[in-house]
Amino acid sequence: MIVSVYAVFADAEEAKRIGRLMVEEKLAACVNVLGPCQSIYRWEGAIEEATECPALFKTTDAHADALIVRIAELHSYEVPAIMVWPIERIDDSYARWIEREIGTSVEQGNGQTH
Repeated sequence: MIVSVYAVFADAEEAKRIGRLMVEEKLAACVNVLGPCQSIYRWEGAIEEATECPALFKTTDAHADALIVRIAELHSYEVPAIMVWPIERIDDSYARWIEREIGTSVEQGNGQTH
């Protein structure tokens, strides 16, 4: 099954550096580094605001845990926001491409791994 892993980084440079490594290490087939976003959150009892850079990593459910661990190892935050978003529907050819790029296969027609 194909999933997206969503993560937020301190800036675009960090997102691109980690994103490139994840593609090189075949934990993700593709990473979309998005534009800056404004985050509002509570940290150590205070309300904080920051400009951050989100990214979407395209991978398989089988690789998601390893991808999360690796992103966390490389991340500059003490508590990085990294989460898996399931994909309800996906174009079969795109799903096959993702699987091929990270070294697994997709069953024709339904996007399920085997």
